[in-house]
Amino acid sequence: MSNDLKRLNKYLSEAGYCSRREADRLIDAGRVTINDVVPEMGTKVAPDDVVKVDGDVIGQRKQDFVYLAFNKPVGIVCTTDTRVEKDNIIDYINYPKRIFPIGRLDKPSEGLILLTDDGDIVNKILRASNNHEKEYIVAVDKPISQTFIQRMAGGIYIEELKQRTKKCVVKKIDKHTFSIILTQGLNRQIRRMCEYLNYEVQTLKRVRIMNIKLDIPIGKYRELTKEEFKTLSELISDSKKTFQPNQRRTRKN
Repeated sequence: MSNDLKRLNKYLSEAGYCSRREADRLIDAGRVTINDVVPEMGTKVAPDDVVKVDGDVIGQRKQDFVYLAFNKPVGIVCTTDTRVEKDNIIDYINYPKRIFPIGRLDKPSEGLILLTDDGDIVNKILRASNNHEKEYIVAVDKPISQTFIQRMAGGIYIEELKQRTKKCVVKKIDKHTFSIILTQGLNRQIRRMCEYLNYEVQTLKRVRIMNIKLDIPIGKYRELTKEEFKTLSELISDSKKTFQPNQRRTRKN
C-alpha cells in the first residue's frame, strides 16, 4: 500500500494542475483538501483519496500533455493566480486547458516563456535551470562601454540576494543594446546587474530558452514541435516522457 502513496504536491503536478512549487503554496495557504480535510505539508495521497483545490476535485490525468511557447508582452504577469492579478498570463492566453508557466519573466519584460500542464517537466527544467542557457536582448539608457561588457560577463555581486552572478556570455549589438546568455535565473538578475553598473534597462526581451527560440509574434503562442520537444527532453536527461506534441501553427488568443 505504501508504494501507492504519493506526496500531495507531486499528485497535483502529475494531475496537470500546477507545478510542485505552486502546489506547496496552495497547500500552505490552506486551499487544498484531502477527503475534505486541510492537510499538513508533506501529506501523502492514497489512490482512493479525494483531493480538492478551492473545493474543485482534482482527478488523475487522462489526456496528453500540452507544451507551449509564448511571446509574452510587456505588462503581463507570470502567475496562475487569476484572483490576484488582472493582467495574468493565464487569462491573457485563455487556453482551453489549465496550463501554467515554467519559471517567470518579469512584468516589464517581454519574450519567450514556456507553458505546460506537465508538472513533472516543470520541476525537471527548474531543477536544471542553473545548467541551461537562456538568452536575452537588452537595451539600456546610455552607451555601452567595453568595461560594462567585461564586468557583466565576469559576474556581479547582488547585495539584495547576497550572491555573485555566474560568469556569462555578453556581446554588444549596438550603442545601447547587448545580448546576454545566462545559466541561472536569479530574481530580476539582468536589471540588478545593470543597476550595479549605473545603467538602467529600457527594454528586455528573452529570445531563447535552451533549444527553443523565439519565432512568433508578440502576444501569440504555438505548440513545441516534435524536434524541439525531443531535444528539450534530452537536455533534461532525467525526463522519462515519451509524448511528442504535434506541430501546429501559431494561434491567436
